[in-house]
Amino acid sequence: MDERMGLKALAYDVPEHANNLAWSLGALTAISFFLLLVSGIYIAQWYNPMPEVANQSVRTIMTQAPLGAFARGLHYWAAQAMYILALVHMLRVFFTGSFKRPREGNWIVGAAMLLLTFLAVFTGTVLKWDQEGFEALTHNLDVAELIGGLGIWFTGELAPEVPLVLRLYIGHAVIIPGLILALFVIHALLVKRHKISPHPDIPPATLEEPAPFTEHLKRAGAYGLVLLGILAALSVLLPPIIGPTPVAGIETTRPLWMFWWFFPFEQWFGVSSVGIIMGGVFFALFLVPFLDRSPERGWRQRKLAVTLLGLLALFMLVVSVYVWVNNAQGH
Repeated sequence: MDERMGLKALAYDVPEHANNLAWSLGALTAISFFLLLVSGIYIAQWYNPMPEVANQSVRTIMTQAPLGAFARGLHYWAAQAMYILALVHMLRVFFTGSFKRPREGNWIVGAAMLLLTFLAVFTGTVLKWDQEGFEALTHNLDVAELIGGLGIWFTGELAPEVPLVLRLYIGHAVIIPGLILALFVIHALLVKRHKISPHPDIPPATLEEPAPFTEHLKRAGAYGLVLLGILAALSVLLPPIIGPTPVAGIETTRPLWMFWWFFPFEQWFGVSSVGIIMGGVFFALFLVPFLDRSPERGWRQRKLAVTLLGLLALFMLVVSVYVWVNNAQGH
């Protein structure tokens, strides 16, 4: 097989510290994405992206399609798992300084993949076309109108004869996964080129012999089986709900938890503040390698960078708790 396909060209030495769970979060993120692809292809066989029947087609998936409820539940929970794992993976990379020279480019690629994951969850929320999805799209349209031509893809002005739900479905099922796959290939090739970064707390003189790449795949696969078991259990025990068909002109829902950190800013400062907050946070994320340029990699030696990240996380947590406590209904 290797003589014909050259599969060993994909392998690289893996230090022992990279085989633990914290350093395997990137692989678990990729496994979550694979589960999303498989479950998404399956439920797409019954989903109808036309707004008149989109909500009912989701109900058909839940009640009539073979294993449809389980597949949709797996898709729902795998999406949240991918978002959480990608975020925690980037936090591990940040705290261990693994984004520093010569790996700045891979941090930017990873940040772009996190942003695309965020957009995938948003578009998926809209596609079920219940009251929550409708209100999410309404807020998105408000922000899109404020940024003018840059937001035209999210409005009906680009192609008036194409329903927005259909366009978001194309983005959710084709454009966003395609971009994530392309960036994943770049991400993997950069890891192979620069190797996995050394652990900042392990002196170079004490490093063990690197493990074979196949051993790393075995451990990542074992973690992936545990993840699959957890997601399958959640799919059965906590299946995602779907609300009624949407009614225009009212606001009665709050979004999925990962959108809470910017949700109330519209009420406080107007619609424009939502775009500013979201853009500012992701822009700061892309700038991390250029702002934290010290040669130190351990988090204890980078007090300023760690403090700023902590303040940002605290800000997002406080706003999220505010939304959870107040429910933000009728905002």
